[in-house]
Amino acid sequence: MNAKPLSLLDSISGSISIVGSMNADYTVTTERLPKPGETINGGPLRILPGGKSGNQAAAAARLGAKVNMFGAVGSDDNADFLLGKLNDAGVDTSHVLHVEGASGTTVITVDDNGENTIVYSAGSNGKVSTDYINAQKDVLLQSSVLGLCLESPIDTVTATAKMCHDAGIKVLLNDSPFTDKLPDDLIEYSDVLLVNEHEMAQLLNIAEPGNGDWLGMDWNYIARSMHEFGFKEAVVTLGGDGAMVIENDRTYHVNAAKIDAVDTTGCGDAFMGTLLAGLSSGFSLNDSASLASYVAAYAATDYGAQASYGTSDQIEAFFKD
Repeated sequence: MNAKPLSLLDSISGSISIVGSMNADYTVTTERLPKPGETINGGPLRILPGGKSGNQAAAAARLGAKVNMFGAVGSDDNADFLLGKLNDAGVDTSHVLHVEGASGTTVITVDDNGENTIVYSAGSNGKVSTDYINAQKDVLLQSSVLGLCLESPIDTVTATAKMCHDAGIKVLLNDSPFTDKLPDDLIEYSDVLLVNEHEMAQLLNIAEPGNGDWLGMDWNYIARSMHEFGFKEAVVTLGGDGAMVIENDRTYHVNAAKIDAVDTTGCGDAFMGTLLAGLSSGFSLNDSASLASYVAAYAATDYGAQASYGTSDQIEAFFKD
């Protein structure tokens, strides 16, 4: 074990703004996925807090960062449920918009082999407007780092990136749900990109390795290609192979922390939340990613997304044992 990343947990003190999604995840396990028109029996329904941005906010706050959440919830019971879970994690939700109608939801069916089907209903997430963001400007600009993903309207995401970038706030963009059609303005106003290996290959039009050896690829070429695409800094996660960090055409490999995984749901969001916490605390991108590998691994040792995220003390104790 490399102790240095874990030692950074004691120095997290930054301020983060996260603009995006909060969802209630309705999950049922089944022996197999139903065929079209078929009804089958499922296990108990689990309702868990989710949404990529909500997950990222919870992960960062549990590590000790000051996190302001911006987004929208509906007028249903899920609104109080989602906000309550974020508040429990230490996230400031006082600026979240309340709108009429349903909050964001996902309906998930998981079979015995781990295969799943997911239906996402944006609900209130689709009502996060640029007018709302403009009204939150004073609070948004108090943070040192902004976290964005793509579960909100793209015009709102781009406007928020511009507002914060122009004010000197570092903008970290998670291209998820993935699109290879990122608006030019969003690329210009985002400082750091987070993608996984498959998304990176599609974004840069690079062939995936036929033997699955991502570490054996020409990462210097990938770094140059990423720079030409518009990002001088990026992190590409590689699953069990860790991650590659790109900083100004140079690359660094981050090892994955080794654990016995129980459920990988939300691990990518835990990684993103840790990047935000690290960058906001003045850590380098490489050190932030190194720490994120441990935080994301810890999240895989329990079920759910936010429910599996640990505090700094819990994570440090787990890897020291």
